[in-house]
Amino acid sequence: MDFFFDDLPSTSQSTPQSGHEDSQLAEDMDPDSSRGKSLNTSMTDTQGQHTCSNIDDISRRVQELVEKINDNRTSDQKVMDSFQEKLVQKVTEMCRQMKEHMYTVYEENSNEMQVKLQVLSEVLESCTKLNSELIEANQALASLRGGLAINQTSEP
Repeated sequence: MDFFFDDLPSTSQSTPQSGHEDSQLAEDMDPDSSRGKSLNTSMTDTQGQHTCSNIDDISRRVQELVEKINDNRTSDQKVMDSFQEKLVQKVTEMCRQMKEHMYTVYEENSNEMQVKLQVLSEVLESCTKLNSELIEANQALASLRGGLAINQTSEP
């Protein structure tokens, strides 16, 4: 991220040159040095204003970056909210489709089971009739055997 600090003028102060200190001392001792002090104070004020201006620029840029970050967060949150809403809709729709499919399969299976139960009931009914007929046939055969046995014993 570019913080725009590269194009700012340097605010660091270099070490004064050795001749500068001596001239400052001479001005402080000289009674006519009020003009020098005024000039020095004016330079200090200009440097202070320049430093304040740089600090103000940095503060403004930092504030702009913070606002940009907050705007991006807001935008990201909107995207996430939209995604979440769409995802919930899709999942809800898929659940509804699965539920419908399950009911359809249940109905199909239920109908198939109903048909198979009907067929089994018919088979059971036929078996019951056949069993009754077999019992009657068995009784008829037993009666015939009994009648034959009586006839065979009565014939000499």
